[in-house]
Amino acid sequence: MRRKLSYSEIFEQRPTLAELQQKPRNPIYGLLENVRSLYNVGSVFRTSDAIRLQCLFLTGYTGKPPRREIDKTALGAVDSVDWKHSDNAVDSIAELKEKKINILALEHTTDSLPYYAFQYQFPICVMFGNEVDGLSREAIDLADAAIEIPMHGLKQSLNISVAYGIVMYHILNIYLKEGKMDK
Repeated sequence: MRRKLSYSEIFEQRPTLAELQQKPRNPIYGLLENVRSLYNVGSVFRTSDAIRLQCLFLTGYTGKPPRREIDKTALGAVDSVDWKHSDNAVDSIAELKEKKINILALEHTTDSLPYYAFQYQFPICVMFGNEVDGLSREAIDLADAAIEIPMHGLKQSLNISVAYGIVMYHILNIYLKEGKMDK
């Protein structure tokens, strides 16, 4: 008979912070540009930990740790995710491009593809923009390609933390199918 695992049983299966720091990171990066909600930032940290993200770039006025609001939703993930802050996305994109990392914009553009139809190449960074205005023109212009989450109702987009989870787990699953992740 199926039973729910207890918190302690689940916790026993998780690595310690020290063990996690010894494991290789996946070649997946995230970039947030001008994200207003510190709770969204905290949620992104938590998802970033879950997929063993390489590095999270917080740009523009996106909040950065230490902040109580980020910690509330991150639940300790700020300690397990490598992150950097830059005053503007362009500097971070230049740093990523210098390392030959593919840059993807999650944005509705004239040539964006549904996220599930795109051919991902690793290493990759996905950029997520402001909750109202999306990504800046400069960030979109520097992207190698654009993807979108198709919307089938009245609204044009999802909450950034929800969109981040959908897209980043999709990318992780593609990477896992390639058999490259060291578990």
